[in-house]
Amino acid sequence: MKLLALPVFPAYATLGDKAGWYALRAACLGVLLFLLLPILVIIPLSFSASSFLAYPMPGWSLQWYQHLFSSDDWARATRNSFIVAPLATLLATLLGTLAAVGLARVQFRGKGLLMSLLIAPMVVPIVVVGVSTYLFFAKIGLADTYLGLILVHAALGAPFVLTTVLATLQSFNHNLVRASLSLGASPLETFFRITLPIIAPGVISGALFAFATSFDEVVVTLFIAGPTQVTLPRQMFTGIRENITPTIAAVATLLIIFTSTLMLLLEWLRGRRQ
Repeated sequence: MKLLALPVFPAYATLGDKAGWYALRAACLGVLLFLLLPILVIIPLSFSASSFLAYPMPGWSLQWYQHLFSSDDWARATRNSFIVAPLATLLATLLGTLAAVGLARVQFRGKGLLMSLLIAPMVVPIVVVGVSTYLFFAKIGLADTYLGLILVHAALGAPFVLTTVLATLQSFNHNLVRASLSLGASPLETFFRITLPIIAPGVISGALFAFATSFDEVVVTLFIAGPTQVTLPRQMFTGIRENITPTIAAVATLLIIFTSTLMLLLEWLRGRRQ
């Protein structure tokens, strides 16, 4: 809304200043539409009466949503996603929060190198992560298992928790911890009663990022998951490769609504933190 709000120009603003302001906003709006239109175009196709993803649509129908909710394959994929993603998020949040608190409290040689290693899953190409993880998990029997899938998804989500919580800890007053310890509280009690409530918005934001990362992950899942661990993104990939139907559009529409809700929740938490 701020992007579209009319400005109040100062008295010294020239005609070029005003034209530049409108040109910048127009360019930003154009980029926004360019990014959003390919996503929004898929939504009407989920209500198409046609068996193909094509415009113009011959009519409107809910048959693809009916097929989605009555299909055993899609039901299994949905169940797997809601098993793997929450457990991976819980593990990633735990590891990422503890690592962030530890890194924020102490200074030591090699801290930058350790930080780089911890956030490596964010920057290493996902195909490299998938291949290397599969080769390692295959040797120890974790390939084609829920545990292996949860562990690798947690490893992908933990850097998001780490960076988000570290950003929150930049404004944290460590004197509160010292005061709590001086009054006789144990380190564990201090963490749960002082530190965690203050950094909770950052922890929750990181957890939501980790959940979205796990829920949308497909490349690593293709390498690690077996036939019984198929998740929604992998089922969508299989459907696109073998038989494209508007059911894919129906799933995509529900995922757009779901992830948009997560992003709105993240924005609300960011506002609360500020």
